[in-house]
Amino acid sequence: MIEKGKISALQMGMILYIIVLATSILSLPAVAGKDAKQDLWLSPIWASIIGFLVVFILLKLNTYYPKQNIVQYSEHLIGKLASKILGFIFLFFHLFLNGIVLREYAEFIANFLPKTPLLVVIVSLVLVCASVAYGGLELLARVTQTFFPLFIFPLLIMGILLLPDMKVQNILPIMGNGILPSLQGAIPIQSWLGDFIYISFFLPFLKNPEKGRKWGLISVVTVVLTMVFTNLITIFIMDDTIKEQIYPVMNVARYISLFQFFEHLESIVMAIWVTGIFIKISAIYYVLVLGAAQCLDVKDYKPFVFPFGFLQIIFGFWVATSYQQLVSFLSKSGIFYFFSFEVVLPLFLLLIAFIKNIKIKRTNPANIQ
Repeated sequence: MIEKGKISALQMGMILYIIVLATSILSLPAVAGKDAKQDLWLSPIWASIIGFLVVFILLKLNTYYPKQNIVQYSEHLIGKLASKILGFIFLFFHLFLNGIVLREYAEFIANFLPKTPLLVVIVSLVLVCASVAYGGLELLARVTQTFFPLFIFPLLIMGILLLPDMKVQNILPIMGNGILPSLQGAIPIQSWLGDFIYISFFLPFLKNPEKGRKWGLISVVTVVLTMVFTNLITIFIMDDTIKEQIYPVMNVARYISLFQFFEHLESIVMAIWVTGIFIKISAIYYVLVLGAAQCLDVKDYKPFVFPFGFLQIIFGFWVATSYQQLVSFLSKSGIFYFFSFEVVLPLFLLLIAFIKNIKIKRTNPANIQ
């Protein structure tokens, strides 16, 4: 086995929680509010169907192949040649996704460090994340567990500090224009929830695999509740101006004023986002090099760490010529792109596994896969 490390189901849940929320926490209210308006808090609830579906599909595949991930068991399902092609397509997908995340991070940091070249910002983050990917799954889990409070508690504190400025009536009338606006707001959110596909790469390494299902589902529930919480805070404070903002949660933090001492706490949101991005890129980076080693049938993924780091830097610039182009892609064709890789493809593999398992039961009931 290439990876000998083990993590707990709780650690897996923490990693998945941050992977999904890292890139969504800042812009989620604006993305959902564009169509859903005051019903944007309902959109994550409808989108949760995709999160639960992805987790269910990969948990079911894990019951058929408990010691393998989606790259490995695809060979049993579609053949060696087709699985290799699929594996390399998956590698491209991970590279592309991390390129998008790196570019989003660099563009965000550029708002605070306008004279710093994007290349410097991207390279510095890739180098830090490379050390985590090189250290393996156990290091990734320990880093996530260490930084998890820094990701979750500032958001809760921000919600408490904003209580005096909240206007609950901003969500009224609930579904005043019917259910359709909130459903339209859920469409872009499902792209983030599709990131639960990474559960496939963690399930084979659980110390307590019997708890994998429990923490997989808990992670979906907590992600959706956090999204609802974030959207509610934003709509309570900013009302219908949300759709005009790029980073509405950052602007909401500027409303915080406590005893005329704690004011303009944008650093709270920045700490949440930078922490989440660091862990998300590290996790996908690890999946990328692990998948590459498995596709090429080599015994160690570590030689791939720095070459793929270089490729990720290139993809950080290649994914879009400008931030506006990146946003346009993510809000339009990107939705179908991610849905195809994160939902349709695993569902296709599950269908093949289900049919194959039925055939095995019929031909040899004593030797069920």
